[in-house]
Parts: sequence; structure tokens; C-alpha cells
Amino acid sequence: MSGPLEGVRILEFAGIGPSPFATMLLADLGATVLRLERITAPPAVFAQDPHHDVMQRGKDVVRVDLKSAEGIELTLQLVRRADALVEGFRPGVMERLGLGPELCLDVNPRLVYGRMTGWGQDGPLSQRAGHDINYVGLSGSLGLTGRSGERPVPPVNLVGDFGGGGMLLAVGILAGLRASSVSGRGQVVDAAMVDGSSLLTSLFYGLRADGLWSDERGSNLLDTGAPFYDVYECADSEMIAVGALEPQFYAELLDVMGLDHAELPEQMDRKGWPDMKRRFEEVFRSRSRSEWLSRSEGRDACLTPVLSLAETALHEHAVARSSFVDVSGVTQPAPAPRFSLTPAATPDIPRRPGEGGREALHDWGIGFDTVDELVARHVMVAS
Repeated sequence: MSGPLEGVRILEFAGIGPSPFATMLLADLGATVLRLERITAPPAVFAQDPHHDVMQRGKDVVRVDLKSAEGIELTLQLVRRADALVEGFRPGVMERLGLGPELCLDVNPRLVYGRMTGWGQDGPLSQRAGHDINYVGLSGSLGLTGRSGERPVPPVNLVGDFGGGGMLLAVGILAGLRASSVSGRGQVVDAAMVDGSSLLTSLFYGLRADGLWSDERGSNLLDTGAPFYDVYECADSEMIAVGALEPQFYAELLDVMGLDHAELPEQMDRKGWPDMKRRFEEVFRSRSRSEWLSRSEGRDACLTPVLSLAETALHEHAVARSSFVDVSGVTQPAPAPRFSLTPAATPDIPRRPGEGGREALHDWGIGFDTVDELVARHVMVAS
């Protein structure tokens, strides 16, 4: 067994960011993913060795001329054999190519047609350009991140591209596959990063309705407003993260810090938070990060190091759980979540476009002679 999605075929149209992340998740869980790239690849947005492109692990890649009738016919043959299709173009692009959902669902009525965009398939912004920072800005999630009196801090592209985009699309594809397995009917999955990143803020709408969340950034319990939920600098300039929300964990934290509860404002006295934070900053700067970690060892003080990417894979907890793997010298997160009966296979080296393409297409029902003929006529690149 090679994962819970063994036997599921996913046809991916090459894109960047959320759509390849979604298909990486599906490939990690055992799906067969065939990625179609342009016959002449555009310049890379991020210069990199293709073998280092972690989000392409577990996939086969071929280049196809989608502007030719033969390329479209080949693609439609693959659509007939696919369980799901993933594309990340602006609305209307696939229709203009002759590969829109109406035609593809006619060719394969059980197909799950996944569409990944920033703004969605409709609405006044649907044809506008944008990137992660724009989508999370409009969704409200960017406005949540940052300190009081300062500008919002973009959470790199974790919230829009990957959490609110790729992860949401993967969930949509899985739900669509489940529905298709029951009804025999496919459908379109419209996954938009502006929707997904809004969905991630659901908790805060409830807190706001209860009067427990202010629109003033950096003044709340979870946005660095609270002294016991923040990041602090240590004597060696390293950082630690503190998240002692509950009273029992807060008491543990104060004990680790050597502070007397009676000498501080009450934990939930917001008026006292500024003074408490200044005291916390002073105390944490008195010792190195390693000293604080030693003092909190085995304690439920909710105190952890803020690790770099280089440090994360070496942490004892990550090592014990085999949370990272090394694939041809590239350290990367291991597939998740974990399954007791159908564990995912260890990721392989991402392939260069066309590499192994003949065998991959043969597995999708395209004969070797047909592949060789299309390669000779420059309709596709596959070796």
C-alpha cells in the first residue's frame, strides 16, 4: 500500500503556489499525479533546480503543446482517465484552451474539476491580478497580524497560498471525490484564496461578537497584546515563544521566570498588560535561550524556542517523530497526516519536466508508439 489515495489519478495543469501544493498533498497520500507543463516552459518565478522543487515530489511531469489540436486531444484522453483535474489559471483561460469544465465533464462525467484562483471564478475582482498579500489583505487575515501601532506583518504566503488556498483545494478535491464515488457525477470545485483565508479567521468573528476581540491590532489575547502570549528576545538575541493562556500554565511560567504572582497585575487585567510585558521583556533578556529551555524542561509553562528552518528538522521532537526527510540532500517536511493502515511512501526526487514521461503516459493508457510520435512532432516532451 502506498497511501490512502492509492489508485486515484490527478491531472494537474502546471501553476505556482497553491495548486502544486494541493497536488503535492494528494501525491503524498498515494494519488498518481501527472503534471502537464507548457511545451516551452516560461521563465521560473523563483530560480531553482527542478530537483529542489519540493512541491513537485511524487509527480510525473510532461510538457504538452496546449495550443495545438493534437495536444488538446492528448489532454482530453488523459481527462477521460482522471479522477480529478487541478488548474490554477485566471477564470476563462481553460475555456479558451478548449479544456473548460463543461467539455471535460462531458468527456468524463465523474471528473472532479478543481479550480484554484485568488479571487474566485466570479465577482468584480475575478479577472484582476493579485498575489497572496492582496488576498489576505482583503480577507481580513492580514489585518490581524502585527503589533500595536505598527503595520501588519505578511505571514509570508502561508495563509493565502497554502492554508487558505492549496489546503482548501485539497479538501475540496477529497470531498468531490467522495461525492463522485457515491453518485457517479463529477463537479467543479471553486477554491479561492480570498475565501479560504477568510475561513481561517472564523474564530475571531465569534470572539468579536462576544466583545472579546478588538479590531485594534496587537491588543488582544492572541495577537501579541497579552504578555503571556508573545515572542521574547533572550540574552543571546535568540527568541522564545510563550503561550501560557490558562491559569495553571501561567502559574508555571511565572515559576520558571522566578516571578511572584503578587508583584504583577492580575493575568487578565488588560490595563496591567503593558507593565507586565515590560517586566517579562526584562526578565527574558536576563538569560540565554538555552538557559530558559533548561529551566522549563519538563514543565507545562508553554515556553518553546523560535526555530529557524535549519534548526527545526534537528529538534529532538521532530527527530523522534521523523517529521522531516532527506531527499537527495534536500531536507523537507515528511508527508502528513499519518495513517496507521495506509502510510504514505517516502517522497522521491522531484522530476525534471519530461523525465520518466513515457512510462507515466503509458500507465495512463497512452501507448509508447503514440508518445514517440507526438514527441517527434513536437507536440510534447517526454523521455
